[in-house]
Amino acid sequence: MSTNDYVKFFTQQFVTYMDMPKEERIKKRMQRKREKPPLAYRWFGLIPISVRLLFRRHS
Repeated sequence: MSTNDYVKFFTQQFVTYMDMPKEERIKKRMQRKREKPPLAYRWFGLIPISVRLLFRRHS
């Protein structure tokens, strides 16, 4: 892709975002935050979850 294509794509995304009402932008942002996996899972994958399950099983 050429640089012109990237600029065109970025401009389209920006205009679409700015045309959206402010309340809807806030709702989308909050929804993305709720859907994020926990921090330990994002940083370290399945290791923290497997360790937690291992300790729960032995308790």
